[in-house]
Amino acid sequence: PGMPPPQPLSVNLIRDGVYWTQGGGNTGFSGGNTGFIVGKSGVIVFDAKMTPEAAKDMLAAIAKITPEPVTHVILSHSDADHVNGLAGFPKSLTIIAQENCKKEMEASKGSPNAAAQDHLPTQTFDKELDLTIDGVRVQFRHWVPAHTSGDLVMYLPDEKIVFGGDMVDLTQFALIHAQKGGTSQGWITSLKGIVALNADTFVSGHGGLETKAALQARLAAVEARRAKIKEMVASGKSLEEIKKTASPEEPPNGPFNSPGFTEVVYQELTKKS
Repeated sequence: PGMPPPQPLSVNLIRDGVYWTQGGGNTGFSGGNTGFIVGKSGVIVFDAKMTPEAAKDMLAAIAKITPEPVTHVILSHSDADHVNGLAGFPKSLTIIAQENCKKEMEASKGSPNAAAQDHLPTQTFDKELDLTIDGVRVQFRHWVPAHTSGDLVMYLPDEKIVFGGDMVDLTQFALIHAQKGGTSQGWITSLKGIVALNADTFVSGHGGLETKAALQARLAAVEARRAKIKEMVASGKSLEEIKKTASPEEPPNGPFNSPGFTEVVYQELTKKS
């Protein structure tokens, strides 16, 4: 399939000055969903879209809602469709990311979809970071490498909202970038951490808003599938044989022809250490 047609920017209020957006820009794929929170003295943005044009559409939409400036951008992970729009932001911002996300952005230098090297994260953390930004209480969490080595989840304890990026993307079965250090067991561990948060609204990286029940159902399906693959590997089945047992909701490949869940788990379980 080719690239989806451009999607105009939509801005959706969740509650209490917390918004999420889809689309933006006019050149093909605009990247992942983003979020923003209008605080007392500034605006916190979650994820930056794929292109500077899409990011500028979002910044223009924010300016219509509030005169307060954007002060912080939070990055869910290093994939181009979540960080490459940073080039459309002013340079004076605080950019917060998990430390491995920054490493991956630096390592992308010179590649076709390289992150903007003049908009790298300015503040990083390992597992937990709790802050009050522009009067808004925010908690950042990273458990273990999952979708990538540097996933970040933003939890708003007062509003009970989680921005989860691609960790809560239920348009995919369980998308893992092994080439960026992601692992299937880590994905399970991290999603368990996400559903344990006291929240009722989960903003996905692609798709819409998710409920805790939907995430728990996906977690159960992924755990069961991983256990089944493990059993089949132990009994000597080949990757092709195991792929044939996948359910229709678990496509053989991820986006951009990346390996699907079965292949990622198979490689993890059979690689020679």
